[in-house]
Amino acid sequence: MIRIIAIDDEPLALRQLEMYIAKVPYLELVAACSSAAQAEPYVAKADALFLDINMPDLSGMDFIKSLPHPPAVVFTTAYSEYAVEGFRVNAVDYLLKPFSFKEFEASCEKLRRHLEMQAALEARQADPILHFKADYRTISIDVRKILYVESMSEYVKIFLVDAEAPVVVLYSLKNLIEQLPADRFMRIHRSYIIALGHIAEASRTSVRLDNGKTLPVGELYRPAFGAYLASC
Repeated sequence: MIRIIAIDDEPLALRQLEMYIAKVPYLELVAACSSAAQAEPYVAKADALFLDINMPDLSGMDFIKSLPHPPAVVFTTAYSEYAVEGFRVNAVDYLLKPFSFKEFEASCEKLRRHLEMQAALEARQADPILHFKADYRTISIDVRKILYVESMSEYVKIFLVDAEAPVVVLYSLKNLIEQLPADRFMRIHRSYIIALGHIAEASRTSVRLDNGKTLPVGELYRPAFGAYLASC
């Protein structure tokens, strides 16, 4: 269940939100509030807010910005000019009043996908250990210690920051990149995955890691790697 707080200073709009929420089986209404101040005590119990922007005393936008750890938010408002600002504070969606139940339901689906992806990422980051079977034993590797990975036919060589020799396991590079945190690792070549945090110097065609190792960037992977460099 996704725990929801509905916030709107207009009684009819708030009542409509309550009715819509009741019709979606995976939503649970924690509180229906007519102001940000009224909602504040419930925020820690919520996964997401359906939040009006244009409210007296404290606007929905200012309310979200005031929270140190805000839940996911879907803004609801009659004013389309707030849309850009809404996405600047990482709003999941933006519903323009008056909106139908079909539009509300579509927004809920977007919210559910967002929360599922967020939960998966947090779970992956919470357990940074990968486990591999090798010769009737299990090898455990802390992903935070990986420098880079090299493909070697049906095997991969995993180079670690605190080991002279790589760990060699029967695994594919394709499967391994799917197990590694996407914000910390990138495949740069059909034969290499690198830890982004260990890049010392890079261009579109090559990467030098902080241990001195230089690796090529494959032509197929250059657009994505170039985009990453541009964002840094």
